Amino acid sequence: GMKVVVIENHRAPVVVSQVWYRIGASYEHDGITGVSHVLEHMMFKGTKKHPAGEFSDIIAANGGEENAFTGQDFTAYFQKIAKDRLELCLELEADRMRNLTFSEKEFLKEIEVVKEERRLRTDDKPTALTYERFNAVAYTNSPYRKPIIGWMEDLDTMTVDDARKWYETWYAPNNATLVVAGDVSGEEVFHHARQYFGPIPASPVPVLKPRQEAKQYGTQRLSIEVPAKIPYLIMGYKVPVLKPDVIDSVTEWEMYALEVLAGVLDGGDGARLSKNLVRGQQIANNASAGYGMTARHESLFTLTAVPNDDVAVDVLEFALREEVNAIRSQMPGEEELERVKAQVVAAQVYKQDSIFYQAMEIGMLDTIGLPWRIKDDYVEKILAVTAEQVQQVAQKYLTDDRLTVAILD
Repeated sequence: GMKVVVIENHRAPVVVSQVWYRIGASYEHDGITGVSHVLEHMMFKGTKKHPAGEFSDIIAANGGEENAFTGQDFTAYFQKIAKDRLELCLELEADRMRNLTFSEKEFLKEIEVVKEERRLRTDDKPTALTYERFNAVAYTNSPYRKPIIGWMEDLDTMTVDDARKWYETWYAPNNATLVVAGDVSGEEVFHHARQYFGPIPASPVPVLKPRQEAKQYGTQRLSIEVPAKIPYLIMGYKVPVLKPDVIDSVTEWEMYALEVLAGVLDGGDGARLSKNLVRGQQIANNASAGYGMTARHESLFTLTAVPNDDVAVDVLEFALREEVNAIRSQMPGEEELERVKAQVVAAQVYKQDSIFYQAMEIGMLDTIGLPWRIKDDYVEKILAVTAEQVQQVAQKYLTDDRLTVAILD
């Protein structure tokens, strides 16, 4: 039941191997938040065949590098290595797909590593802490309200059995996609995939109930008061994402228009936020806009900013709202759109230089349930977006009844 995708790219004698599992923070229930990320750590802590640490040592001894990452909708493991060492990577990944030992001693060490990671990246970083709490308030019942690294209170009570059950539930070939990119042939990869993953039996994977974010009634606000040198402002509007049932539908263009809208506001030094708030009025030290059209659940179109010295946060919030209102009331100019579209095309071209990114794009799309071939239509659909469509999505989605505002005080 495992899907295998091969990207043949013979520019250099190297290969990238990635195994993607359809499991991440958005699959977790309250009480075990962070378990997907903890399990990612445990995947390096040994099988019967290869004790703790040996996986990384073997890859390093063969001149490769490896790592892993956990997101809201996926967990992925990868290696970059010489092409004649690919079989070794697949053998090791197949071994740990089903044979982790879950030593209590290793778990207790690793859970402390994860807690320290949380302290460094979130608890002791005011902007990250604000963003985490902003998500927790912005979403009412969406699983995206939970932090990927987990709440510290849940990490404190997590057990090795929690991680083991999560592993036994979700880590199976029929819940995984193998993506291999580089100087290889499809025939060779499929042969080794059958050889090493073929003997692993499929496992029943839970079918999740649909998750629809609850309706919001008016603007939501929160204030985070922690010691910090400078204030920080986040504004987030609930927006749709690209889903299988939206592709080729009458509303598909909206997601591409939202991408262009983000570029109009924050696509380099010539974009509106930089030009008007940072360099023009000089009220912001920095200001940015963000939107990602690919996710399993409804997402957020975010505006973030740091005020300059002696500038009140409400002044900055008012200025950001004015930038939104400007697009809602008047279509962006053709010159602006051409600049954004040129940047999109350039970025897509440069991304093709990286076999790692090529593999990652396919793995991510497939794991969140989208047909990965839509990546080939991205540039064409961005180029088709009109100024009128950009204005329409701003009018439809950037409204107060979809807005959450967070302030780091």
